[in-house]
Amino acid sequence: MEKAAEVVGRFGNEEEDGYDAVVIGSGYGGSVAACRMSMAGIRVCLVEKGRRWEAKDFPTNSLEIMSDVRIEKRSLGISFGPKDALFQVHEQDDSLAAVACGLGGGSLVNAGVMMPTPIRARRNSKWPKEWEKDWEICQASASAMLSIQSIPVKFPIAKTMEEIAEPEIEESFQSPMKLSMNFSHEEQLDSTMPKQTGSCLACGNCLSGCPYNAKNSTDKNYIDLAVQTGCTVKTGCQVLFVVKTVDDIRKEEGNISRKTRRRWLVFFNETDYIPSDFVILSAGVFGTAEILFQSQMRGLKLSERLGCGFSCNGNNVAYLAGSPAPLGAYGLDSKQFSKIPFPERPGPSISSSYTSSVGFTIQGAVLPMAFPYLLFKGITTYGWPSRYWFLHGLIEKIGQILGLNSSQAMVLNAMGYDESDGKITFEKETNKICFSPPYDPLLPRKIKAFQNLTRKLEGVLFMSRYRSTSVHLLGGCNASSNPSHGVCNSNGQVFDPSFPPSVHPGLYVCDASLIPCSVGVNPCLTIATAAEHVSNHLVQDALKYRTREGVVFLGKTVGQQPNLIPQCKLDSSMKPTVVIKETMTGYVGGMPCSAYLKMKMNCWKQNEFDELCQVMNESHQLLRGKVGGYVVFASVEKDKLYIIDGDIDMCGVDNRTPYTQYMHYRLLLSASSGSRYILEGKKIMNPYLFALYAWSESTTMQVTFKKVAKNSSADQMMVLRGELRISTTELLKSLISLEGNSKGKFVCLLLQNLFRTYITQVPRGYHKDFLLSDLYQRHYPESTLHDLKTGDGFTISCRQWKSSKNPWMLEEERKLNPVLLVNGHSMESFYLPTEPNDLIRTLLEEGHETWLLQTRLHPLHPSNSFTIEDIGIFDIPAGVGKILELHGPSVKIHLVAHCVGGLAIHIALMGGHVSANHISSLSCTNSSMFFKITLSSRVKMRLPLIPISMLILGKNKSVPLFETLKVTPRQKLLKFIARFIPRYERCSCDECEVFSGIFGNGFWHDNVSPKVHHWLNKVSLPRLPMAAFPHLRKICNNGFIVDSSGKNSYLIHPERMALPTLYISGGRSLLVTPQTSFLANKYMKLHQPGFRHERVVVEGFGHSDLLIGEESYKKVFPHILSHMRLAEDGGRNGKEELDWGDDPYEAAGNWVSPSVNVWLFLAFIVMLVSIVFVT
Repeated sequence: MEKAAEVVGRFGNEEEDGYDAVVIGSGYGGSVAACRMSMAGIRVCLVEKGRRWEAKDFPTNSLEIMSDVRIEKRSLGISFGPKDALFQVHEQDDSLAAVACGLGGGSLVNAGVMMPTPIRARRNSKWPKEWEKDWEICQASASAMLSIQSIPVKFPIAKTMEEIAEPEIEESFQSPMKLSMNFSHEEQLDSTMPKQTGSCLACGNCLSGCPYNAKNSTDKNYIDLAVQTGCTVKTGCQVLFVVKTVDDIRKEEGNISRKTRRRWLVFFNETDYIPSDFVILSAGVFGTAEILFQSQMRGLKLSERLGCGFSCNGNNVAYLAGSPAPLGAYGLDSKQFSKIPFPERPGPSISSSYTSSVGFTIQGAVLPMAFPYLLFKGITTYGWPSRYWFLHGLIEKIGQILGLNSSQAMVLNAMGYDESDGKITFEKETNKICFSPPYDPLLPRKIKAFQNLTRKLEGVLFMSRYRSTSVHLLGGCNASSNPSHGVCNSNGQVFDPSFPPSVHPGLYVCDASLIPCSVGVNPCLTIATAAEHVSNHLVQDALKYRTREGVVFLGKTVGQQPNLIPQCKLDSSMKPTVVIKETMTGYVGGMPCSAYLKMKMNCWKQNEFDELCQVMNESHQLLRGKVGGYVVFASVEKDKLYIIDGDIDMCGVDNRTPYTQYMHYRLLLSASSGSRYILEGKKIMNPYLFALYAWSESTTMQVTFKKVAKNSSADQMMVLRGELRISTTELLKSLISLEGNSKGKFVCLLLQNLFRTYITQVPRGYHKDFLLSDLYQRHYPESTLHDLKTGDGFTISCRQWKSSKNPWMLEEERKLNPVLLVNGHSMESFYLPTEPNDLIRTLLEEGHETWLLQTRLHPLHPSNSFTIEDIGIFDIPAGVGKILELHGPSVKIHLVAHCVGGLAIHIALMGGHVSANHISSLSCTNSSMFFKITLSSRVKMRLPLIPISMLILGKNKSVPLFETLKVTPRQKLLKFIARFIPRYERCSCDECEVFSGIFGNGFWHDNVSPKVHHWLNKVSLPRLPMAAFPHLRKICNNGFIVDSSGKNSYLIHPERMALPTLYISGGRSLLVTPQTSFLANKYMKLHQPGFRHERVVVEGFGHSDLLIGEESYKKVFPHILSHMRLAEDGGRNGKEELDWGDDPYEAAGNWVSPSVNVWLFLAFIVMLVSIVFVT
């Protein structure tokens, strides 16, 4: 017996590797496929929705059978009864269809009639010609496995039918028939003592399941042999859909496992699946169609003929009662065996069959004792003749009470050739199968035959109120030669209509769904024969796949006792620990989007994992799980986008941001169109102002929505961004609907993590320290340092790198212009020796000579008295002059500047200190002649925090950052206050904390590599010069560049900006908003329309991380290089119409509420008190 934790791949390690083949369903189709593949050494898993039924489990009275029936009434939209009930009854409009559910499928409760496929059916134009090549061989093989036998005795019902049938049934003759049952002569000789030896006792209860193990159902032959040769059987597992694996997506992430290399995923629910290379659908006509419809909704391309060609095999059922003839067609209780000799018992359910040359067959059948007779006497039927049929049941009951001899009855079963034009459909709103039966031209003749037999037997005929009452369902996934006429080919392979007549590799149908037309007789042997044919090809296909792919099948031979079939089902021990439902709505790419998620949070080996999480600072297993459900995004796909693979981590940890808690969502979506999408969401919870933002952050998910390109050369990549939110009402619903046995622990863990994030603010990790030898992985190009004397007598420096690439362009015979880089305030943005692809290396590889200006803001040249205007008036002209001195006055220079460096360059140009004639192009990141900052930064600048800081510092206007440097009491006090200034991201590095407290967060930590972070804070920036802060405050408060006295002396000179420009902003603002680049771009297009002016907003970046981020060389540098190339080609542009529309990024960065004022005001009071204390 298998352990419960090994049922599906995600429930344990045993099946992470999946199976070579998964067979879904265990009837006459699935059992054959499982057996033949297992015998070939293929590792097979047989999955069955129902349970294993022993002989003692079958119902023997009306009360027991009521609990083993499930009825779905489509007219009322209701269902009642267990989902794995033995009998599954589907009622829709004027049609009724019944199927069986259990290990063995329909063979458990049918009459076991085995009749060869009639020639008339095999000559039907829809019948696959390929089947005829080996049909007789396959039929003989199936007959042998099912041990079909002749009926040794003519039982009462057979004798009666023999006397009256041929004259009463139009042009009829008796059909030879055999049964898949065991008949023992010893039992016939001594019938007084029933023995459960597996021999037929002629009790007549076949249709409710044989209670004496006499029926050769498939669990006793095919499945038993499959188990002995290594097949794994799983019961109680309903398959919902199958999807192709997503190897292409996994490879992009470098996350390939053996499980994902399987070709198919077989899903039991929205999150749990088994991987497999071959999937064989044998779930019956309705079950197979439903799985394919569900799979189609998730992107599986199928023929439009899915559900078409449905046949009921011309099946109709009637009940003949009140006859004086010795029918003996009531099932027997075991207590009655001693009173009735074997030949006089009811016999098997069906023991005689008569076929009309018109095209239909009628059989008399025994009604099992478990069936409630009154259902057949007026409740679900109407009577004929109509004189007194409605009183018949009452009269019969009174006669039994009075001890009178009761009348005889039997069931009449008719089959024939219908038009096979019925249809199975799928209702997306309810996820239910609907069906309409085919036209039956022989129905009047069958009814006429029923009436003739009733008249002859002097009884009352109770006919079904339904136009079609069928237990022999066929078709829906018809076998055909091409997808325009069927769903599968003759070998059972499912067509892929995208590339006709190709098939989906490894996907098969092997059950009654394949049969393309009615067969006119009991179809059991026909289905088994077709399954034998499909299995022959399936085994060959699997063995070829093994040879081609080098796969080693793990089939084995296991010595087991017969009929001891391992089984297991999804029991309570395997259910997810916690199940959460979450509904989020919002806008993605400006379009409405809704996500309906069902999350399963799992917890295994709890104690061991608790200790592991504490060591590794990872989230608890109970806060991680799988996600199912669907997304509604009508602007992209009209149908639902189903989640076929989803993960969630409610407490994600990143050592780069140890104070921040993340809720990560990653969903792989599949549409009915076949397209696949990835939705990645992140809820970012920062301890900013304690818990003031806890609600909005924990209920708002930042979303990136991407289409997975099938062909990168042809498909255009679609990337949309937006937000999804969960409302208060939906959050309450989620909490109320929590399921699982660890709901309390889950809630406690989640609240504990939120408390740690917002209140105690304990980091979950620390930035890694590096040795200097570990920082530099790649040799940095050699450079020359030039000392420069500025116009005011101050000494600065400029570092020069000569390109190692041949700078001469043979075609144009000219040299690329040099590039001058100007940093922002203090922090290095261009020279990053720890990174293999910083901007300096990138420019050198492009062929540009590169210069880095180290102004008086640089830690190498600290000054206690200067302004940003001084940098623009003296430092930048000195740097430009040095380049012109070396290359001549005719050379033009590309300028690239960041933040304060960009402000200084605009002061230099618009103040006339540098001529635009010497500039080839200008590229600025998060700066321009305008300087629009975020709300929190504006509040900080409006309050007199900077003047007070200057008073605290006194004459020495710099703050040591390294812990090893000497610190004065004034500087120590300012650093102490800076640590308490609110900032959006906190850091475990003290230098970074002090810098961000004074200046604000310079970058998003998750964009910056640990090595860069260490180099910037521990190596590059020993002290922070603050002398320029008063001038910077004036610029920030005005929103544009002003002189040191606060006057607008520069914007009034746009004529001095005759050059091409590129302004770049981060879309995830920290300090400077995208409005800075928006206004600058408009300004330049208005005043210098003859030049090319570009503006770019790079999503996901903040401030300095535009230049120092790990992905900068992919997402930012190409814009700068492209701008330079265009400038090298002339830089001018045709007249461009000026767009006066609003900036679509205007709201970016405005995540700060007015409550910030309170905290900054408190900081202001603290600083005032500090001044009093210092003075």
